Amino acid sequence: MSLESQEAGLPPGQAALPGTLPESLRVELIAFRRDLHMHPELGNQEFRTTAAIKARLEQAGLKPRVLPAGTGLICDIGDPDPAGPPMLAIRADIDALPIPDTKTGVPYRSTVPDRAHACGHDVHTTVALGAGLVLADLNRQGLLPQPVRLLFQPAEEVLPGGAADAVAAGALDGVGRIVAVHCDPKVDAGMIGLRTGPITSACDRLEVSLDGPGGHTARPHLTTDLVTAAAKIVTEVPALLSRRVDTRSGLALTWGRIEAGHAPNVIPQHAELSGTVRCLDLAGWRSAPDLVHSAIDEIAALHRAKSQINYVRGVPPVINDAAITELLRDAQTARRGVYAVEDTEQSLGGEDFSWYLEHVPGAMARLGVRTPGDPVGRDLHRGDFDVDEKAIEVGVELFTATALLPTPPA
Repeated sequence: MSLESQEAGLPPGQAALPGTLPESLRVELIAFRRDLHMHPELGNQEFRTTAAIKARLEQAGLKPRVLPAGTGLICDIGDPDPAGPPMLAIRADIDALPIPDTKTGVPYRSTVPDRAHACGHDVHTTVALGAGLVLADLNRQGLLPQPVRLLFQPAEEVLPGGAADAVAAGALDGVGRIVAVHCDPKVDAGMIGLRTGPITSACDRLEVSLDGPGGHTARPHLTTDLVTAAAKIVTEVPALLSRRVDTRSGLALTWGRIEAGHAPNVIPQHAELSGTVRCLDLAGWRSAPDLVHSAIDEIAALHRAKSQINYVRGVPPVINDAAITELLRDAQTARRGVYAVEDTEQSLGGEDFSWYLEHVPGAMARLGVRTPGDPVGRDLHRGDFDVDEKAIEVGVELFTATALLPTPPA
């Protein structure tokens, strides 16, 4: 084993891979990420973001193709060979969130009111772009062993997610495997987290309307007490669900909004509730709509309220393929050693990367973005979310190594 391999913790005989990130490109990518961060765009509105990605890929001599809806794009590197390995897709999501950026003391704070890259999609996009630029250079040198498709996907934050539209537009045509990363503020920059099997959860949206005749709070027995009915649904439906599905499915209904009434002495005629349904496995997710409908209707009927339910199907769990997860582990080990990979838990968050896995095997890694030793928690979907930009280099080199290594046997 070479001294360099020993210091990196590489396996015996592991030669250093090409495709590391040049310093000039590292600096450029940080600037690119900051520009995206300053100009966040919501799902299906990512026109500036799409144009910026397209221009940089074209500058590198590539031929990106914008998706039919006008946002998002795909770009192939290398020519497919029917006798060779299948195309590897590298996916990044490009949309932002409708929340204000509350960071202070940074020059790249969002310039768009009530819009922020608070989930790290600007990092995902920059990592995929950087990997594409490095792989394009390797392809020109004849060093790319398989064709690669870059997939910049819009509208991940919009249920049921832009991934399904990308698949319908042919984004997976010719693709045999797909990989992605997601920023993780609980993991140090320089590290990735991996898990075989489910790494995210299913996520659906639920909206409930309740109606009744209304009346005076002095005479609730003569009308339908919608406030009580709504409160019972909030508390009792989750409890009912916990007894109607295998607890190992982790089916959880959590309410985010409840609205009813305008005066303290008036029983309202209308109430609204909304929340999310999350589930750890596919079987529970598939049964969830019928179970939720039944439980809500039962409680509403008990209190003589008319219920109307809008159950919006979201995304199934991301279930990492074992062989592709091992490929990501090998890639990170080749770049940064065995100690740069940690096991990660299944998140209750949803991710539309799962729609791709309905068609081809793939895996998602958790990309560490926490500055080592930083005691400040900057969680996802918060206005103060930020990353250690070392994660960009780590992500680029993870993807390039993934494209250069052979796929382990399933």
